[in-house]
Amino acid sequence: MSMTMTQKILAAHAGLDRVEAGQLILVDLDRVLGNDITSPVAIKEFEKIGVEGVYDKEKVTMVMDHFAPNKDIKAAVQCKMCRDFCNDKEITHFYDVGRMGIEHALLPEKGLVVPGDVVIGADSHTCTYGALGAFSTGVGSTDMACGMATGKAWFKVPSAIKFVLKGKLNKYVSGKDVILHIIGKIGVDGALYRSMEFVGEGVASLSIFDRLTICNMAIEAGAKNGIFEVDDETIAYVKERSDREIVSYKADEDAVYDEVIEIDLSTIKSTVAFPHLPENTKTFDEIGDVKIDQVVIGSCTNGHYKDLAEAAEIIKGRKVAKNVRAIIIPATQDIYLKAMENGLLKIFVEAGCVVSTPTCGPCLGGYMGILAAGERAVATTNRNFIGRMGDVTSEVYLASPAVAAASAIAGKIADPMDIVKE
Repeated sequence: MSMTMTQKILAAHAGLDRVEAGQLILVDLDRVLGNDITSPVAIKEFEKIGVEGVYDKEKVTMVMDHFAPNKDIKAAVQCKMCRDFCNDKEITHFYDVGRMGIEHALLPEKGLVVPGDVVIGADSHTCTYGALGAFSTGVGSTDMACGMATGKAWFKVPSAIKFVLKGKLNKYVSGKDVILHIIGKIGVDGALYRSMEFVGEGVASLSIFDRLTICNMAIEAGAKNGIFEVDDETIAYVKERSDREIVSYKADEDAVYDEVIEIDLSTIKSTVAFPHLPENTKTFDEIGDVKIDQVVIGSCTNGHYKDLAEAAEIIKGRKVAKNVRAIIIPATQDIYLKAMENGLLKIFVEAGCVVSTPTCGPCLGGYMGILAAGERAVATTNRNFIGRMGDVTSEVYLASPAVAAASAIAGKIADPMDIVKE
């Protein structure tokens, strides 16, 4: 029987010759991930299981990124619980303040995920690693606990949607615009418990960071996972960071898909998701005069160096608009350092931005950028639900780093092409 990319990876990790959509299987895990919010719950459940140690000290990872550096006493207690657990269990990959980054940018950077892996994480955006040809998906803290104890997880094999990409993106259009375009087209439940599989000649024109962004937001379409076919770009990225064997899977020619959707990348325009759902998308021929109070450039979705460089290109030599707060958050320490060495941080500070240590802070309404009643923010984050970034009457507009940077300068949602022409 023919299989999709995702089905082939799951079959291999279940020790089966083949699997089909809807089948329940028990699979071996290559990595189990948690953060400072979800790990404490998993640790409590792990202790109930009664095992002495985790299944593999090298394959369990905890990253302190949501409320770290600690925003209050409760956050400090949560991080201490994770720190103590990882010390006690001799976990190799524990990332605390000074060594950490936003988890879904940090793991690829550290070479902790390679093509063909199966990864679970107690965070919904764990689907990010499909950009590297892995099966990765978010789970609950109880599943994380069981994964840490046994190295296994149960899955219902998903069916799939095939996205055939062709063409190339235009200037200041990025992976964020691609995934917002797709979610606007199929809706927030358009891929519910299905695999979003990306193939086609257009894939070669997308950077790894565009692909990471696209897979990161697969969950915003309800998907179980997103995954890209492995190519030379993937292999080059992974080999630079890991000496593990690369195992890539291609879907069979006659694999069964629920839908096949063709997308010409050259036709995609800068796209903004209006409140309060990622599917509420508009392009600049539909956007009027929307004044803003805050801009956030960062997060697990768009805190990569490529994102900061694109924003800096637009911001350079300009000033953030009066009454706009612009917050820049490099996703990892290495990205922060590279941005500093290459002068990006100077550009941001001189323009009137603030640059933060790596953190998820404002994305989930945690800290470092909470909105007051009625305020509006343009953010390169991944969700714009009611109250996501603060007061329930505040509004979040999801956009690419280029659009966010242009909006910071204009004081309203702005097309980056209009800003660079001035």
